Order: sequence, then structure tokens, then C-alpha cells
Amino acid sequence: MNQIQRTQFMDGKPRPYSATATVNNIIFLCGQVPTRADGSTPTDIAGQVDQAFDNLEKALLAARSDLSSLLKLTVFLADLDEFEDYNAAYLTRLSGHPLPPRTTVQVARFRGEKRIEIDAVAASTA
Repeated sequence: MNQIQRTQFMDGKPRPYSATATVNNIIFLCGQVPTRADGSTPTDIAGQVDQAFDNLEKALLAARSDLSSLLKLTVFLADLDEFEDYNAAYLTRLSGHPLPPRTTVQVARFRGEKRIEIDAVAASTA
């Protein structure tokens, strides 16, 4: 049986879930939201996409991976009417990287001002 490795968050704050779980060099990351280090959230969807990708990239680096190793993304949006702006920011952020398979769905009731969450699976580069 393959060993599952789980990591906790680097900020030391307790959470009821792991930051990542890795098995067979496949990394499953917890959902990444557009919260800045100071706890604030950008107001526009393009800024939120960029911040969520900043957070995703940091989580990938901590897990010994990067944006080029993404295997699958599931993106949750608060409003599909923002799809075009979201998609433009998404494509800008992944420019130069292979585009992973992606599912985008609308969900209700994000906490606070958040309008996006990105769920990712990636390959380990280590």
C-alpha cells in the first residue's frame, strides 16, 4: 500500500483539514481562495483570480510542485456572469504553462467578499 503524506499550513493556524495530501507523486491541494496575507480580499474578479493563483502557486511550491505540473482544476465561481473576466485573468495567469483540464461551476454562499475558489490536483516535481 502506498503511503499518504499530509502537510499542514505553514502559518500554524489550526484548521479541520490538511493543506495537501500526496500519494504516488500526485498532490491534492485544499481549495485556494483569494485571501491576502493580511486577511483582505480583492474586490474585482480579476484581482481575486490573481490572488487565488498567488495562493495556489505558494501551496504548490511548498508541496514541491509548480503551475506547470497542474493535472486538474475545479473552479468555483459565485457568479457565472463573471466568466469572461475570470477566464481572461485565468489565461493570463497560466500563460506559458500547459493548460490543465478544468471544470468551472457556479456556487452559492461564499464567505465574506470571496467570489472564487480553486481546487487543484498536481504532479510532484520532486
